[in-house]
Amino acid sequence: MYMPPQFDSQDRAIAAQLMREHPFASLITVDDDGQPFGTHLPLVLDDRGEAGGFALLGHCAKPNPAWRHLQARPRALVSFLGPHAYLSPSVYPDLARVPTWNYLAVHCNVSARLIESAPEKDALLKRLIGDHEPAYARQWRDLGEAFQRKMLDGIVGFELEVTALQCKLKLNQHRRESHAAMYAQYSAGSHDEQALAAWMRRLGMATQPTPAGEH
Repeated sequence: MYMPPQFDSQDRAIAAQLMREHPFASLITVDDDGQPFGTHLPLVLDDRGEAGGFALLGHCAKPNPAWRHLQARPRALVSFLGPHAYLSPSVYPDLARVPTWNYLAVHCNVSARLIESAPEKDALLKRLIGDHEPAYARQWRDLGEAFQRKMLDGIVGFELEVTALQCKLKLNQHRRESHAAMYAQYSAGSHDEQALAAWMRRLGMATQPTPAGEH
């Protein structure tokens, strides 16, 4: 994605946090005609440390052609979108400004491995259940082997090894004169705006207005 240097985060912990807090991702595969194909689905981050890198775990329904795309062309793009919101030019002390949109996003280039055997798919589902709703594990067990086998037959799992990653934090970092008013607006705004205000605090951007004469 387009990445001006002021918005380029190299902090893997920030990228991991965004992927965990906003796991509903867009998986972009390439179909047999060479056209991009988008699938929206939850992905679980498997952080294997600095040496092992990141992997993303998920599955799709068998009728979804995305898994066949991955089988034929195992490289794909995964996009995670964090909080985002409009930014009014009223945050600036001067009038020669225009509106913009602030957002946090992570893009992952991935290499895919399909998970098709019943034992591997069962292990994958148990991993996903443990991540999203551990209490459901007992209900899943109590549904019986026949029902479980039917459900497993209806999906294809995948492990997406992250081969390259971009983490973009677009929060007007390069316009310090806007930070105080921007933080005040976002703190009193929508859920996404408040989330951006929290990220401003984390990044040390929650500033107070500069007194007159101290610019």
